[in-house]
Amino acid sequence: MSSPTFEFALLEQQLPGGSVRLVEAATGDSWIELKSHALRQACQILRDHQDCQFNVLSDLTAVDWFSPAGKKPVIADPRFEVVYHLLSLSRRQTLTLKVILPRPGGDELSKDAELPEIPSIADLWLAANWHEREAFDMFGIRFKGHPDLRRILCPEDWEGYPLRKDYEFPLEYHGIRGR
Repeated sequence: MSSPTFEFALLEQQLPGGSVRLVEAATGDSWIELKSHALRQACQILRDHQDCQFNVLSDLTAVDWFSPAGKKPVIADPRFEVVYHLLSLSRRQTLTLKVILPRPGGDELSKDAELPEIPSIADLWLAANWHEREAFDMFGIRFKGHPDLRRILCPEDWEGYPLRKDYEFPLEYHGIRGR
């Protein structure tokens, strides 16, 4: 996988200062990290620019960086990361984008009003529609502007977000006992 230096330079030139960062890990992996407010514009540039043509969203997922037991979370530590994998068919190139969502005041995110939020890109790539719904259903990440943001895997009356590291599975659901 080649380093996305061209795409980074293009985004750095066209986005507000401090919105984009190129990360090159010691493992050889590299990605572009974006501030959430720059996500839509960056995706549009990467899709539409004649030298990029990232016309496919391969997948979108989320990561919960919940603090390990015994470690008090620091507000500056990220809690969630949303990861986008793009593909340019004409250039035979892939690109990874990451958006870090800051940790809110506390580590508990039980109220809907406190859910992390990021702009939806479902209108840019139709494939994002169900991926965003899954990230909402499993992690509680809201995708602002999504045309139909509701649960996709869990029942509508399910409480909580099962892929969060602090999630406690219910002992019973509609009279059915768990283990």
